[in-house]
Amino acid sequence: MIFAEGTRGFRAYTGKHLDDLLSRAGLTEEARLRAAAVATVLPFRTNAYVVEELIDWSAVPDDPIYRLVFPQDDMLPEPDVARLAALLRDGAPAGAVQAAAAEVRRSLNPHPAGQTTLNVPKVGAEPVPGMQHKYPETVLFFPKQGQTCHAYCTYCFRWAQFIGEPELKFASGDVSGLVGYLQAHPEVTSVLFTGGDPMIMGEAVLRRYVEPLLKMEQIESIRIGTKSLAYWPGRFVTDPDAAATLRLFEEVVAAGKNLAFMAHFSHPRELEPAIVAAAVRRVLDTGAVIRTQAPLIRSINDEAAAWAGMWRRQNALGMVPYYMFVERDTGPRDYFAVPLARAYEIFRDAYAQVSGLCRTVRGPSMSATPGKVCVDGVAEVAGERVFVLHLIQARDPELVGRPFFARYDPSAVWLSDLRPAFDDRFPFEPAAEMARLSA
Repeated sequence: MIFAEGTRGFRAYTGKHLDDLLSRAGLTEEARLRAAAVATVLPFRTNAYVVEELIDWSAVPDDPIYRLVFPQDDMLPEPDVARLAALLRDGAPAGAVQAAAAEVRRSLNPHPAGQTTLNVPKVGAEPVPGMQHKYPETVLFFPKQGQTCHAYCTYCFRWAQFIGEPELKFASGDVSGLVGYLQAHPEVTSVLFTGGDPMIMGEAVLRRYVEPLLKMEQIESIRIGTKSLAYWPGRFVTDPDAAATLRLFEEVVAAGKNLAFMAHFSHPRELEPAIVAAAVRRVLDTGAVIRTQAPLIRSINDEAAAWAGMWRRQNALGMVPYYMFVERDTGPRDYFAVPLARAYEIFRDAYAQVSGLCRTVRGPSMSATPGKVCVDGVAEVAGERVFVLHLIQARDPELVGRPFFARYDPSAVWLSDLRPAFDDRFPFEPAAEMARLSA
């Protein structure tokens, strides 16, 4: 692609383009139909930059970036795919297809860790929409204009935000509500804008959310969760409002706030194009810090060499490796999940290949209901093989940093699969709740 200064040139591809794009890969008509069946359940969106610059079409369907953004027919249970494919093949009415797809979605845990119910802030008795007060010092805010992305990752745990069902949306445009809540809660020092991808918003809209926070002394840091550096680096280099966006970042830093880009990079190839280095340099020149994170995903980045390569390249560009996550318990989790024991091995082997400057990274970490649970290793304690874990972050701050143990289970992929070792409950489980579960 040719990137011209001051011209956006962004072209999105959605479900209506899927068949043409899959034809480019040389897939058979039946394979394309089955992929389209999956796309009735899980959202599909990509763009010309990803298609032209990141995917190796000669290696499809095994190319990792292709698998990162295009639906695969084994992401969902075979009976569901067969049923949906038959409806599409027979030209069933759109309503019938949508109803069948909705039925499949309901089995996929669209909101892990109680996203729409746990720790939703309230003013008096009224919940504040589009906001989570997840940890005492941190509020997450979901701008309503940021509830899409430059491209969707097939593993995304927030896929329910993108499927057009209002009851599953979690977002707000009420900036005054955010400010009012922060004023009532002086313990909050950090605001994380997330989505979707907040960087899908133009500078004028982004400013409307960010600027009011610059006058609040209690706010020490503003974070932006984004995959734009991987999926549309032109946002900071060639877009018409790139310069204005960078000026906004400079204003955040000049106001004495730490501006942290929580940048998602899932595979080393996303770091290869020259425009990525240019975008990173421009963001860093504003005084912002870029911290990198991604989940460990089977068939995409489940190799130590991929992670070590990402961390070294990120460090060379001036970014800070931050998290390796465990795939969340939602969507096509069975397709992407890596067992915790294997995840720890991959993290350990990658960690051993990098210098201390890259060892700022933490993981493998599960963003579960009680907080961010890190798998520190596998050990033998009192004659029993166990997982050693601790909470990097917790809803109850008293639990942060305290090690605990779980029985070793080579097939476990999530916290809910684990059972306590040397105790009848985990530290974050109330005794009354354990008694209820065992009754």
